[in-house]
Amino acid sequence: MKYILGATTGDIIGSIYEFNNIKTVDFPLFSEGCCATDDSILTFATIDVLLNKGDYTKTYHEYGRKYPDPDYGGYGGSFKNWINTDDPKPYNSWGNGSAMRVSPIGWAFQTLEETLDEAQKSAAVTHDHPEGIKGAQSVAAAIFLGRTGKSKEEIKRYLTNNFGYNLERNIRDIREIYDFEVSCQDSVPEAIIAFLESNDFEQAIRLAISIGGDSDTIACITGGIAEAFYGEVPKLIEKKVLEILPEEFKMLAQQFSIKHRSQE
Repeated sequence: MKYILGATTGDIIGSIYEFNNIKTVDFPLFSEGCCATDDSILTFATIDVLLNKGDYTKTYHEYGRKYPDPDYGGYGGSFKNWINTDDPKPYNSWGNGSAMRVSPIGWAFQTLEETLDEAQKSAAVTHDHPEGIKGAQSVAAAIFLGRTGKSKEEIKRYLTNNFGYNLERNIRDIREIYDFEVSCQDSVPEAIIAFLESNDFEQAIRLAISIGGDSDTIACITGGIAEAFYGEVPKLIEKKVLEILPEEFKMLAQQFSIKHRSQE
């Protein structure tokens, strides 16, 4: 069985570089301390919603409390406050949290329209700013287009025309000037460019991490798109990721993958 693990693979590999950036593609994929962070936690919360027809607000809130900082997570300050309130409401965020957790939606629907609608719903419970919603929709759309056989040029053209991102830059130039960014508008396009410039899944992750900044989230976004386009996470990498994940997440990954990759 092929697992759907691209996003969480990027998160785990990038986890040790978020606050210790490495501006090169030459690094060990897995090092001591690699772990699933808030990116993976909320990606699996999205899977939970999709499998069980759940509520995004309720499920994200529950997962945030079940897997809190400092033992898990790495949540942003606003999202941490959202977790800790008993009546959570959207807080107009444009942060990349909406994009990092959306990847399962790109697998779960049969049309692009349904995919975009669900991505909006998943974002809006916290990230109801237009940029937060756009970030989630663009990533979900890229995954849908990648898994349904569209070329890189077609994916690039769709994202440029519909979301206005500048995808004409290259990773080398971005790497020279890039700093820590948590906004969708300044991290989602960079993650997409890492995918567009890659030749395979592993290279996509390496390129994403090499620009620096919010490394685990950028690699999480890139990994979700790259997996859909290239068809899988390489088996040796998948095996290591499964060894790192908590048992609950492995079970969710298995259930979701059986449901949405059973035809392959």
